Amino acid sequence: MRPLVLAAVGVLFAGMGAYALAAPAALARPFGLSASTAVSRTEIRAVYGGFGIAVAGVLLWSALDSDDVRTGAALTVGFALAGMAGGRLVSSLLDTRMRFYPIWFYCLVELAGAGLVLGVA
Repeated sequence: MRPLVLAAVGVLFAGMGAYALAAPAALARPFGLSASTAVSRTEIRAVYGGFGIAVAGVLLWSALDSDDVRTGAALTVGFALAGMAGGRLVSSLLDTRMRFYPIWFYCLVELAGAGLVLGVA
């Protein structure tokens, strides 16, 4: 079960990463962000694309490797996802009210991913 959960979450990260590398403006649009300059597109490709692909690689590798690697990868990615959701929760306390999509939708995705991955750690 552990390898399947890690591989599934890894595939989701790979999809996000590939999408960010291929279409940074489209990825940013639902958040009201602009990817109108080479610098902004590079940042989106680096943070969402490159990082997403790297996390996917770690999760997919850990799905095929020993329990030690699996545990370390699961803890790292699980806490990272929880941290992302936590940042959204802090923002909800400090900023104006936000619609469900995209902020709360992704918060739920991050919490679900964190729960799944930490549950197999």
